[in-house]
Amino acid sequence: MSRVGKYPVPVPSGVTVQIAGGDITVKGKNGQSSMALGSDVEASVEDNKVWVKPASETKRARMMWGTTRALINNMVKGVSEGFTVDLEINGVGYRAAVQGKALQLQLGFSHDVNYPIPDDITIKCEKPTSISISGRDRQRVGQIAAEIRAFRGPEPYKGKGVKYTTETILRKEGKKK
Repeated sequence: MSRVGKYPVPVPSGVTVQIAGGDITVKGKNGQSSMALGSDVEASVEDNKVWVKPASETKRARMMWGTTRALINNMVKGVSEGFTVDLEINGVGYRAAVQGKALQLQLGFSHDVNYPIPDDITIKCEKPTSISISGRDRQRVGQIAAEIRAFRGPEPYKGKGVKYTTETILRKEGKKK
């Protein structure tokens, strides 16, 4: 069983954590994030560290203990450093470009795919075949990366499509004569 909840969340300098009622608010250079704690866990700030404890000995409280600690850690890291997911585009004629508040993708369809960029997310295209998605909310960055990848996922024969840079595509051989 994981014991993630036992360890405190270190709060770097420049980040403030406030716990009021059942809510926790984290402020830093990348903005502000807040979350409802729930009745199963208790959180406290001591010596620039956030400690999370289960409120009771129920199974749900023990489950939410580690989950809440991980979510608070992601909030602290998000407002101080931020999260980034990189995508790579493979295929002849496949490319991406940021046009105003939209990401324009050419993925081999008869039309361009325009993806509107949310206000809390930054998308950059240094090269026409690479996309960098960054923001302070880890879940939101990952969700947007997954949505962009879903427009044309990588196929196993030639490897064409949109993939994460850390992803490896298992290639198939194709048919023989």
